[in-house]
Amino acid sequence: MSEPISRWTAVETIGRGVRAAPALRTGFALTLWLALVGAGGRVVIPVLVQQAIDRGFTESGVKVGIITVMAIVAVVLVSVATWAQRTAVLRLGRRSEEALYSLRVRLFEHIHRLSIADHSEERKGALVARVTSDVETLAQFFQWGGLAWLLDGTLMLLVASVMLAYDWVLAVVAFVVAAPLGIVLQKVQSHLVRAYDLSRSRNANVMTQISEVVAGAETIRAYDAGEHFADRVKVASRERSDSFIRAGTIGAFLFPSGEVFSVFTVSAVVGVGVLRGPGSGLTAGALIGFVFLTYRFLEPIAEFTEVLEQTQTAVAGMRRVLGVLEIPIGPPEPELPLPLPAGALGVSIDRVDFSYRTRGDTDEPPVLVGVSAHIAAGQQVAVVGETGSGKTTLGRLIARLADPTAGTVSIGGVSLTRVANADLRARVTVVPQEPFLFEGSIAANLSFARPKLSLAELESSIDALDLRDWLDTLPDGIETEVGQRGGQLSAGERQLVALIRASLVDPAVLLLDEATSSVDALTEVRLARALEKLAKGRTTIAIAHRLSTAARADRVLVLDHGRLVEDGTHVALVDAGGVYARMYESWVASTSSAGAAAEGA
Repeated sequence: MSEPISRWTAVETIGRGVRAAPALRTGFALTLWLALVGAGGRVVIPVLVQQAIDRGFTESGVKVGIITVMAIVAVVLVSVATWAQRTAVLRLGRRSEEALYSLRVRLFEHIHRLSIADHSEERKGALVARVTSDVETLAQFFQWGGLAWLLDGTLMLLVASVMLAYDWVLAVVAFVVAAPLGIVLQKVQSHLVRAYDLSRSRNANVMTQISEVVAGAETIRAYDAGEHFADRVKVASRERSDSFIRAGTIGAFLFPSGEVFSVFTVSAVVGVGVLRGPGSGLTAGALIGFVFLTYRFLEPIAEFTEVLEQTQTAVAGMRRVLGVLEIPIGPPEPELPLPLPAGALGVSIDRVDFSYRTRGDTDEPPVLVGVSAHIAAGQQVAVVGETGSGKTTLGRLIARLADPTAGTVSIGGVSLTRVANADLRARVTVVPQEPFLFEGSIAANLSFARPKLSLAELESSIDALDLRDWLDTLPDGIETEVGQRGGQLSAGERQLVALIRASLVDPAVLLLDEATSSVDALTEVRLARALEKLAKGRTTIAIAHRLSTAARADRVLVLDHGRLVEDGTHVALVDAGGVYARMYESWVASTSSAGAAAEGA
């Protein structure tokens, strides 16, 4: 998988982010105008102070009426400005939440549409971090940083304009003295970009490590490997901590820089104003008002030094989110899809090669090379081979969870690249090697395949697979809770639930990646019985890990190091004395040894 995000600048990232979340652009012109009105309320006070001093305090005395009018005008203008600013904040808040909602949903959908070739290299913990941690970083930014950019940015623009109108000489002095602050911020910003990119990367690594430890808790306990994995998590956590401390240290340098330049700028304005004296036309009220304006101009700069830190975190998070969205979905939806024919469907595999992709967008060594076979409609086929031979990958290509690097896979005479995904999922169903069950009841894990079915209809599908005897052994029948990831059921029982779920879809082609874990004899009989019922009248391709499955199939395809080396019936291949015969002989020997050991025990 390529990494285009490393070449994006902060401005490019923001531009891409706005395009990815168009809700941010909706009504932004009005929001900006309201923010300008709100900023005007903060500018009007220095102006009114200047007017009150120059016109209200004269040699003849204090003119209370003028000062009163100025105070009333100030109250009215500040009230209007407050309303405008509050409205701008509400509008930006709503648009931000809408944008984040759409971005999170789009990211979630995109991840689930990626090819298996991408999922194999992108660990689940890192993908979870994109949807949760990185999007949450953006949410935190909009709660404060985004508001600061809108409100303080408009304030700086308006104040700078008023300062130039008041006295361009003092304005130039203020701008020149404050200008080096921008250079300082730019230098520190470049270090912050790298620091926060690294910190976000290490944060994702921590989430990955923790996710693996939690998911593999049973294995870790079985091998008493807790200390080993705890050390891995500690190292990852320490690296994350160090990167965040470094980023925070760089960010901490920003705030005092703003304070120092504020003092220099105000001192320079007052000094130049006093030196110029009344002869320049600068009144006492104008100088005092200009000092207020200078503070108004510098306030946002000082706050920006804090906002920049959060902005860099948000930009780093946005880069990572957009990086996922940049990965081409796979397999892509065809522009002009062709319908699959009705009835049973055959499968054709024509000179198929396949390689998984690396992060450099290059291909790993091929998993499949020049595989060709035709599976007739209604035929039951077993695909066998040693571990790493490519049999599971071949099943993924037939289900179009990925596209071949070269060659074509067709179903019903139609290339899979021309079949609409919805049509394909309705006609081809996969029962994976380790079926995933969601926390809840067996009924809940069945019903999402066809939500409109009643409990009675779900139980009828169980009866149709001759699994009533198994269901009756469960404490609560079809309402039995399966636990997280189906942990309260055995591996074989999870396979039974997956077979029942597949039967609800009534597919034309059934792909079964047989579980490698051993099951008890009774469950294996039930699995075989259910599969026989389910496979009747439909094309069935079983990725067989137990050769007893291959022995029952109409036909056996044998893969060896990614190549199809044998194709025939079980009996013919055993008699041929080739790869399959050696595998079968080894399997029979191991089965006999296990049986003898059990009998001796």
